[in-house]
Amino acid sequence: MKLWGGRFTKETNELVNNFNASISFDQKFYKQDIEGSIAHATMLAAQGIISEDEGKQITDGLKGILSDIESGKLEITDEYEDIHTFMEATLIERIGDAGKKLHTGRSRNDQVALDMRLYTRDEVKNVDEEVRELMEVILRIIKENVETYMPGFTHLQKAQPVTVAHHFSAYFEMFKRDRSRLHDIYKRMNYCPLGAGALAGTTYPLNREMTASLLCFDGPTLNSMDSVSDRDYVIEFLSALSTIMMHLSRFSEEICIWNSNEYKFIELDDAFSTGSSIMPQKKNPDIAELVRGKTGRVYGALMSILTTMKGIPLAYNKDMQEDKELTFDAIDTVKGCVSLFKGMIDTMKFNDARMEDSAKKGFTNATDAADYLVKKGVPFRDAHGIVGQLVLMCIDKGIALDDLSLDEYKKISPVFEEDVYEAISLKTCVEKRLTLGAPGPEVMNKVIGLYDEYMKDNLKL
Repeated sequence: MKLWGGRFTKETNELVNNFNASISFDQKFYKQDIEGSIAHATMLAAQGIISEDEGKQITDGLKGILSDIESGKLEITDEYEDIHTFMEATLIERIGDAGKKLHTGRSRNDQVALDMRLYTRDEVKNVDEEVRELMEVILRIIKENVETYMPGFTHLQKAQPVTVAHHFSAYFEMFKRDRSRLHDIYKRMNYCPLGAGALAGTTYPLNREMTASLLCFDGPTLNSMDSVSDRDYVIEFLSALSTIMMHLSRFSEEICIWNSNEYKFIELDDAFSTGSSIMPQKKNPDIAELVRGKTGRVYGALMSILTTMKGIPLAYNKDMQEDKELTFDAIDTVKGCVSLFKGMIDTMKFNDARMEDSAKKGFTNATDAADYLVKKGVPFRDAHGIVGQLVLMCIDKGIALDDLSLDEYKKISPVFEEDVYEAISLKTCVEKRLTLGAPGPEVMNKVIGLYDEYMKDNLKL
């Protein structure tokens, strides 16, 4: 069955049919199609465009179809062009002529625009919840590691000492912003296109405010041409998903580095690792690597829809059918990656001693040694040069700053006294950083309090 064909004198070429059809992927939003159709039929009956009895027959029929699809009694088959054709044909087969009235005052253009918007809106909620659950795991790790020392890096070179809590807090902040973007998208997209018709509305006295309310939208869209041709919300969502994947990819890169034999900062759980077919000693961080790799897949979906939309004149064009497959794939990819990543970091163990030793041996306290001199009256630029000489001495001897004797310190600068060792100890280096956002335990505990409040608010969509 087709929803069109009256003005055609011959059958569509089979290859054209196959190329044109979308049911292989748009069946994914059968629930949304039924939800939108029930709201449309309810509004038609309320407006007297169809009778109350016809409206009830349609609604009951659609609910029956939904029940049968979900129980497995009814299969969505590819003999239909799209999910809309399947639904209408099945409805007519079940309830007769009343089913033929469902499409009154509606075009496939505003119908598919509605279905895609409803589906995307649902998935914005689902992704938001996945990210929120990941943040719960990150927050637990933060709370447990306020005094777990590790080196902080710039340019992949050891820079200054931080804590695991501080490092993971950086990712908590990233995912907070990701959720904020999802919430913004939800607000912007939450307007109902149904009633726009093909592009210029309809002569039927539709109540678009009612339809929007029934479907939990903030209101109807205000331009019918934009309503059927808008995919900004898909682009925004894919952009947000790409940013989530970028953050996961950065995190994954660090997991891979920390898991390496050279670092040994962490131990990944066996359940989230794989081995080698030839090297029995291998334990590979495949989940982190796959998350990192799948980031490009999500980026590709974003670039695809941007490229598709850039040359389309108003209003609807068939090109826009390309908004679905890659979007569906990107959504599923992101949800899977977030869920697996959450499990991986939730079960991994930190090698506290190894991380602390790495921080000590990487001259991460060099800046603190310079600050020590500044507090004794030495200009910072001079202090910088003095500590640089000390670092060269340590490299030559193969030791850390902590291991130099006081005589060796004084040989470079007489300003050094016994208290230098306390000043450059790892614990002191971290604890004396007291500005908001720094890694000191006092500050970190304040930040944890703010994070607890954020998670309590729960901000669910």
